[in-house]
Amino acid sequence: MDDIRAPDRASSISTGVRVWPSKRYAKMHRDSIEDPEAFWDQQARKLEWQKTWDHVLEWKEPYGRWFVGGKLNACHQCVDRHVHTWRRSKVAIYWEGENGETRVLSYSTLFREVNHFAHMLLSLGVTKGDRVALYLPMIPELPVAMLACARIGAVHTVIFSGFSAQAICGRIGDTRAKVIVTSDGGLRRGKIVPLKDIVDQALPACPSVENVIVVRRTGQAIHMREGRDHWLSKDMTGAHVFVEPVAVESSHPLYVLYTSGTTGKPKGIVHGTGGYMVFNYVAYQWVFDIREESVYWCTADVGWVTGHSQIVYAPLSHGAAVVLYEGAPDYPAVDRWWDIIEKYGVSIFYTSPTAIRMFMRHGEKWPARHDMSSLNLLGSVGEPINPEAWYWYFRHIGGERCPIVDTWWQTETGGIMISPTPGIDPLALKPGSATFPLPGVDVAVVDARGNELEAGETGYLIIRKPWPGMLLDVYEDPARYREAYWSRFPGSYYTGDFAMRDEDGYFWLLGRADEVLKVAGHRLGTAEIEDAAIAHPAVAEAGVTGRPDELKGETIVLFVTLKEGIPPSDALKKEIADLLRETIGPVAAPGEMYFVDSIPKTRSGKIMRRVLKAVASGKDIGDLTTLEDEASVEEVRNALARLGHTGAPPPADSSH
Repeated sequence: MDDIRAPDRASSISTGVRVWPSKRYAKMHRDSIEDPEAFWDQQARKLEWQKTWDHVLEWKEPYGRWFVGGKLNACHQCVDRHVHTWRRSKVAIYWEGENGETRVLSYSTLFREVNHFAHMLLSLGVTKGDRVALYLPMIPELPVAMLACARIGAVHTVIFSGFSAQAICGRIGDTRAKVIVTSDGGLRRGKIVPLKDIVDQALPACPSVENVIVVRRTGQAIHMREGRDHWLSKDMTGAHVFVEPVAVESSHPLYVLYTSGTTGKPKGIVHGTGGYMVFNYVAYQWVFDIREESVYWCTADVGWVTGHSQIVYAPLSHGAAVVLYEGAPDYPAVDRWWDIIEKYGVSIFYTSPTAIRMFMRHGEKWPARHDMSSLNLLGSVGEPINPEAWYWYFRHIGGERCPIVDTWWQTETGGIMISPTPGIDPLALKPGSATFPLPGVDVAVVDARGNELEAGETGYLIIRKPWPGMLLDVYEDPARYREAYWSRFPGSYYTGDFAMRDEDGYFWLLGRADEVLKVAGHRLGTAEIEDAAIAHPAVAEAGVTGRPDELKGETIVLFVTLKEGIPPSDALKKEIADLLRETIGPVAAPGEMYFVDSIPKTRSGKIMRRVLKAVASGKDIGDLTTLEDEASVEEVRNALARLGHTGAPPPADSSH
């Protein structure tokens, strides 16, 4: 496949031009690996510290503590230092509600609202180290509350506003949060989600919660318990209140965030302040080449790490103008996102491959209705992007002029680890490849014994050196921290992902290593099979799992969502199966194939293959708190039932 050059963003993109990593990038990466402490010492000085560190890194395997002895405040980095410059009148947040309501917050307005919120938290007895749970829709008060917590040294844990009372109980019970912040309701596809009512259902099982702060969003009647429940003051724009930012130790926890649950019970990932802020500050510049005039929109929900790092802490620490959207991507029409890009003149757009494939399904007529000439950089996050989606994104959203930064990272890494870096120097883009590790990131592809593999060989992705954005721990579960991330390859962080490095040194992410099928002695990655199926022009999305088979060990079960207007048929099944045989080999031919309207995914857009596997094998599904749409599970069950399966393993000779 041709490389696509990503030159200066003002110039055009040419195809078929191979540009090796530039001398500047190569030197930065080499220096960062050879002398990481000197490199990160230099990068950390780009932030404002109340006290400089005594030493850069304290490494006691498997724990890394960065900028030890240093003190700073994350809210100060994102707000205070801008209001003392011309940026005080610059837009910080363009907010658009699902119902068309809008708000614009300048950095001075953000400063005022954060101080008022911090003052309210203090008045309720919240102090440094206390945990505060945030259960809010995508409204400005969510980043305001996060920053207010950071301002006083409290630790926030954001709970996605689509979660149930049970999920709230689990997270609050784990962190023993003292306060929960919610709203009367939120909007989703034109309906009110009764967030305060859901919190009320959870609170009897949450004895640690002493107070509830409620933001008025929808205006519907709710129960307010006297003495416990407090409306967020509506006169926050009144008298000026100033709360001095608390200078916290560099390793002081900034937040606890629970993993999406694609592999079972969510883990409470703890991120510190100093290392996390430094890493995200520089990574954001390297990857997005942020400029003063940029209007940046990351479509993730703030409830995920992408929202934490790429909507709040990294962009605001740079003084960027950020778009925040409350609603569904296709409500009230499929072109809602493209309308927002046109309306606000978005220049940098960052979204997930799942969303791109959803829009592909509806066709290019929708983006064609809008002027998106303001765009000059596109991004992809959440899972590997298949080349077909990459090209559609490049052509129909970016107008064949915008480089795509395909980024790889995790909740645990805190920030982007592998990506093109137009903020350093242009790289050649290979559709489907995340390209090269960022400076300071030492990654390798290894076999099961930890031996580094040659180019073209598939193996496990590991990180061989500590990096500033790394997680501090799993909340109050150090045994799980060691077992999950450091036991498989001693001395290195195990990402849990499969990857391959090609002959040019480019990294290709191939999905979760625990999502591998063993078919007739062959190991096949689910992502590889899904990518091959999506290459068929009729296929919008595919999900793969395995079912036990007496002869083969496992047989491939493929669930397919078709593009809009394309009817399912046996002929289409044969075409897709033939494509898999041709692309991967005869062993990749599915034993069973089902057409469905939706595939179970997390609310961050990742396919929940363990759910597919559980349903196909008749096993317990387990934790579903992160599932986007419960109807998708029933869709899979019904597809199996229509062909006579109830979840039990089929006869060895069955096929569909």
